Amino acid sequence: KIPYNSEKAVKAAGQIISFIRKESDIASVNLAKERGVFQNWEESIYNKKSKYFKGKHLELRNATRLTLAPTGSISIIANTSVGIEPLFALSYVRALEDGTELLIVDKNFKEALEKRKLYNSDFMKYIAKKGTIQGMQSIPKDIRSIFVVSYDISPEYHIKIQSAFQKHVDNAVSKTVTLPTTATVDDVKNTYMLAYKMGCKGISTYRFGSRPDQVLFLRDVKEEQINLTNWLKNLR
Repeated sequence: KIPYNSEKAVKAAGQIISFIRKESDIASVNLAKERGVFQNWEESIYNKKSKYFKGKHLELRNATRLTLAPTGSISIIANTSVGIEPLFALSYVRALEDGTELLIVDKNFKEALEKRKLYNSDFMKYIAKKGTIQGMQSIPKDIRSIFVVSYDISPEYHIKIQSAFQKHVDNAVSKTVTLPTTATVDDVKNTYMLAYKMGCKGISTYRFGSRPDQVLFLRDVKEEQINLTNWLKNLR
């Protein structure tokens, strides 16, 4: 129940990944005791005798322990979250390589609405056209603040979250900054420069709608004509 675009989320991200880093280092140290250190350890940043030493002397089995890889399709198969990415949308259509289209609804969002007795299956289809609920006054403010989607979030907070993870990750972090259709060349430039200044090893940006066939997209749901006028009036 922490909004993605908040300092509280940035702090939580740092705490989570620092714990994972600590545990992965411990596991690698234990493996080194059994199997020996990794090749070229003597010239690594972990050996005090090396000119590359950075002040943390560890005998490790693995030269690097952590990375954050892309998890788009994998997360759908495993029915988990998409790693450190914010939600693309609360309800959306996902196009697979074979042309199949899947209507995806975030299960946590569904549960939150059900608890308030606000859930309606047609509403999910309506949101599939919008993707975001930020302009929907009929939805309680606390739900709107938590269930933000990628293009509700400023590039600054996209990068702050990535940077919080990058500080404790050896390799690169897979993360995409979703920019609105109105994003300019300078907006893209500023996003990359901010990522550089905050220590990210790489950054991806995507200007929403810039490709005719994007993997995730919002549009009318084909199956039914959606009429929510009366239902939304009742919510108010």
